[in-house]
Amino acid sequence: MKAIELVRWAMQMSDEATARLVADMRDAPLTQPMPGVGSGGNHPLWILGHLAVIEGGIAQIFFGAEGAKNPVEHWWPLFGPGTEPKPDASLYPSFDEVLSTYRQLRARNLTLLEEIGDAGLDRVPKDVPPGFEDAMKTFGQTLMLIALHNMVHYGQIADARRAAGYKPLM
Repeated sequence: MKAIELVRWAMQMSDEATARLVADMRDAPLTQPMPGVGSGGNHPLWILGHLAVIEGGIAQIFFGAEGAKNPVEHWWPLFGPGTEPKPDASLYPSFDEVLSTYRQLRARNLTLLEEIGDAGLDRVPKDVPPGFEDAMKTFGQTLMLIALHNMVHYGQIADARRAAGYKPLM
């Protein structure tokens, strides 16, 4: 197996799993995954927006500012790392817009993976966010980290589903 096949599989699997898990949360997008515990954690709408802003930044991480600006940079104050989910839906774009945007940006990154090719996975990103220097040493590691990042938040969405009374998918 080539490295690109593993990276592609991880990105596709984490995207499809996230989309499947969140699909019926449209009616409960602000459900707290751990009711009664502090702020309750990240709700599904915040998670999708957070995944979108991270996906949107991949080209800039790879190629620097000249590569491509994050198309959802304006969402950073709502969904960027360190932000906290708010229980007011009016503060956010619609669930469908956020989900669609996330899926488009993941598709863009899968296309970027194909353009980079297997040999390009060893390239060194130009604009790694502070604190991620060890985890994003190459394009390949960066894309694998993004797939793993989805799965961390997948667990939070699964908890929110339970809190909303939905059955597990598996």
